[in-house]
This record gives sequence, C-alpha cells and structure tokens, in this order.
Amino acid sequence: RLGILVVRHLKRLERVILGYLEVSDGPEEEARLGILETLQCTIEHAWPRMPCRLPVLLKALLRLLWDVHTDQDPTPETVRAALLQRATQCLILLDHCSQGQVKVLLEGVYSSCEENRVRECIRKVQEST
Repeated sequence: RLGILVVRHLKRLERVILGYLEVSDGPEEEARLGILETLQCTIEHAWPRMPCRLPVLLKALLRLLWDVHTDQDPTPETVRAALLQRATQCLILLDHCSQGQVKVLLEGVYSSCEENRVRECIRKVQEST
C-alpha cells in the first residue's frame, strides 16, 4: 500500500520479513505465504534499493526453499508448491533488479545441489529473462 514510500521502512521491514521466513507457522503456512507476497511487492516498489540487500534476502530465500523441501510437518503438497513458487518468483525479481547477480550466485548452488525440487526452483531463476 505504501508504494515507493516503503523505502523509508526497508530496514525494519527486512527484519520482519526475515523473521517470518525463518519460522514455519503450521500446515497452512499462511504467514509465510503472506510475507512472500509482501516481499514480492516490496521488491517491485523499492527495486533500486534491493541490490544492497541481495546477500541477506538471497540467503533467506534459499534457506526457505531448503526448509520447505526437507520439512517433515504435515504440510499439504499444494501449500509446499505455493511456497516454492512464490520464493522462486522473489528470486527472479531480485535477479532483475540486481542485473543478473542472482543467476551468477546460484550457479554454484545449482551444481552442488542434489535435491530435484530445489534444483527446479534454481533452474527457473536461471532461465528467466
């Protein structure tokens, strides 16, 4: 809702986003899905300020991908797929606003990762234009 004015609150908002991404909130994962939507909107509106936040956000999103993949909770498959899809979309947006830095950083992760679902998400980022 803030649009570009979200830039005023980026430091605080980043801490909130990171906190929500780290913690599972039950089988429906409503909070995580909501915070991924918030992150997506934030990246879209404050894209000039995102490259400096790239290391922290990239790490958090990759950890989320891994956590969702390895989670043993009774989370429905549709919710897992939605989490992976939204996290992938955030990675694609980060790549666009950082002029391809995410793709470069993910090359090593892709080659060393053996989990198909995580590799699929990384592949989507690498193939995005």
